[in-house]
Amino acid sequence: MAGTRVIKVPDVGEGIAEVELVAWHVKVGDSVAEDQALADVMTDKASVEIPSPVAGRVLALGGEVGRMLAVGSELIRIEVAQDTPARQALAPAPAAPAARTAAQAPAASAVVRTAPAARAPAPAPAPSGSGAAPGRPIASPAVRRRAWELGIDLKDVAATGTAGRTTQADLEAHVATHGAGQVAAVRAPSAAVAQPLAERHDETAVPVIGLRRRIALQMQESKRRIPHFSYVEEVDVTELEATRAALNVRHATERGRLTLLPLLMRALVGAVREFPQVNARFDDEAGVVTRHGAVHIGVATDTRHGLMVPVLRHADAQDVWALAAELTRLAEAARAGRATRAELSGSTITISSLGALGGIVSTPVINRPEVAIVAVNRIVERPVARGGNVVLRQVMNLSSSFDHRVVDGIDAARFVQALRARLEAPALLFAD
Repeated sequence: MAGTRVIKVPDVGEGIAEVELVAWHVKVGDSVAEDQALADVMTDKASVEIPSPVAGRVLALGGEVGRMLAVGSELIRIEVAQDTPARQALAPAPAAPAARTAAQAPAASAVVRTAPAARAPAPAPAPSGSGAAPGRPIASPAVRRRAWELGIDLKDVAATGTAGRTTQADLEAHVATHGAGQVAAVRAPSAAVAQPLAERHDETAVPVIGLRRRIALQMQESKRRIPHFSYVEEVDVTELEATRAALNVRHATERGRLTLLPLLMRALVGAVREFPQVNARFDDEAGVVTRHGAVHIGVATDTRHGLMVPVLRHADAQDVWALAAELTRLAEAARAGRATRAELSGSTITISSLGALGGIVSTPVINRPEVAIVAVNRIVERPVARGGNVVLRQVMNLSSSFDHRVVDGIDAARFVQALRARLEAPALLFAD
């Protein structure tokens, strides 16, 4: 006999009382398989995918995307065919569903998968179409997006996951065997007749939800609470770039190539030793500033999920090649959605770099509760007067912001000058 099963918003731990509904993977009338993803919800720290504990047909959804739901409230109602006593027992929702960690400020939150929760043994992978919505393979949003980017139809991918779910590993195996799809051919827009000077009156409403909402709230809170002031200084990086090029020629094969950022990190480590007040976190509720001996550098990183801040821990204990390797690892993990919560939290000072898009000057927003952030602007070659002669030099600006409640203007200026001195005399980076 058919029955109705109410799936409730699970307790995701850490004292969370409510979550934001950020995505539905099913709609009313859909057939769902056991363990199929139903919805994604987001807390302040994680995005959580909620699977179905039963197979059946969706009768009702508990709210629209963007709605805040209390833990224990109704998420979805499912009609379960051939109820058994085991299914009639309202077993609690999984205690720790597969979580995807959200970046701390300023990215505020990012969707990164951690280890999946332990569950009872699942049935063997279901054949295509069994229990799932007809014609729609079972896969997480990250897998669907990656398949779309590669131009691959998930129906063509052999699924090995629980209940016939397609995993990232399945997708990678398919690409290794068959290659990517014809992305350009699939997505190239058809030629259209241009309509010069035609008026447009269309509007698109884009809800600010999920990760974007977390970023917005964090930015708002940082600007509301922290009295920012910015300080910009020009740095001659001609010698630094020459040193970097020489090191890459000599050591790139066995140690890896160096970019500007690991060298900047070494300079930052030396400068904060002189000015520990900038390597700190301010609890403005308790009125306590904690100065950190260790230097944990957050690096603002652009990903398809949004801005994330992976943290390079104990930068003070690593040489430039170790910093470069760890920086590459963290950036790849963040962009692939594999970074852990620990890798996205705990920074004591942050670096922001837009590379060639860095512009001339910026006014970066502090990664609250830190008290300082250093932004790298682009390197340009221009004429500079030196010793009565005009010569070409490579220069860039450092744009730094500070919490004026904690860092005085004179200390901020001296800190940036200490940073500049090390960058302009790169031998100091290897002497600190």
